[in-house]
Amino acid sequence: MLRIVAVLGVFWASAASAEVSVAIHYLRQEVEAPPTLSGLDPIPEDDGVRGAELGLADNATTGQFLGHAYTLEVTSVAPGGDILAAARAALAETGLLVLDAPAATLLAIADLPEAEGALIFNAAAEDEALRSEDCRANVLHVAPSLTMRTDALMQFLLQRRWTTLALITGTLPEDLAYAEALRRSAVKFQVEIAVEKTWAFDADMRRNASQEVPLFTQDLPPHDILLVADEWGDFARFVMFNTWEPKLVAGSEGMSPVAWSPVLEQWGAAQLQGRFVDLAGRGMRPRDYAAWAAVRSIGEAVTRTGAADAATLRAFLLSDDFELAGFKGRPLTFRAWNGQLRQPIPIVHPRALVAMAPLEGFLHQRSELDTLGLDQPESACTAFGG
Repeated sequence: MLRIVAVLGVFWASAASAEVSVAIHYLRQEVEAPPTLSGLDPIPEDDGVRGAELGLADNATTGQFLGHAYTLEVTSVAPGGDILAAARAALAETGLLVLDAPAATLLAIADLPEAEGALIFNAAAEDEALRSEDCRANVLHVAPSLTMRTDALMQFLLQRRWTTLALITGTLPEDLAYAEALRRSAVKFQVEIAVEKTWAFDADMRRNASQEVPLFTQDLPPHDILLVADEWGDFARFVMFNTWEPKLVAGSEGMSPVAWSPVLEQWGAAQLQGRFVDLAGRGMRPRDYAAWAAVRSIGEAVTRTGAADAATLRAFLLSDDFELAGFKGRPLTFRAWNGQLRQPIPIVHPRALVAMAPLEGFLHQRSELDTLGLDQPESACTAFGG
């Protein structure tokens, strides 16, 4: 178990005499990545942590003028470690927890007696059930759901009239979950997935892709675009440019809907990216952005309310008065019925932004951002009331 304490910001008064002290704990459950063919895209050891640190620095910039002192403690629990013990220790110190953990762990922590009255920000788990039947009143979701991402992709495909699709799915649980989200989004936007195939090869595609992939895709019926569900980046990179027919690839590879990408430059994003690179020495990743959004949401709520207790901050965050400037072209707000952060979803390829969803023409009576993911009538969440 690794414990790191970071305190950022310069205050006009010392922390001891500051009017408001805000303690935030970033708790991470490390997850062992499955073996993949390529090691070209290693996950940084500080993924997410650096985003939280940048959010803390941004909070301190405003806090120094208001007498608000922010501290951040980071706890990283190794695979197999006692994450619940770490959560209890964190909750004993603060009611503000940013959590990077799988859905089952998040629910176990949210249900701890020590978590009653706390405010937990889900910065990683994309499971739809957490925003529906498994929602918890003490959990807000800064990470978008899988369906928010796949809805964004389907909006783009429908707008381009690329409405006949093929889908190749890996065998890992994350691949299956992403594929299911693609299916739900295809039904929602009336886009047809004409055929599906499962990728279950154990051969080394670094050597055999030019022979195996054309044969694997030869019998696919006519389609406009090829979707791939490969969330750990195992095989999809070898599908591109090796298909029997020349096809665009989208989903986990090629053109992808993501929470954040280093290719974003508009709406002030270039400045956020630059500050993150100065801090971390690398590009900002989706988990970094989620952690940044969590810490910044806390900072915005503290600035507006002058309070640091979880109950007051939660009430403000779920109110119509809260907005977060998220460098995505629109203010970000929380859905009051399930705690999900409304946010545009960039559709990108590795070198540039393709589109930012929701796209023009996809309308909603409340907010166009609610065309992405579960809308209120679709959510089975009752913990938030109404």
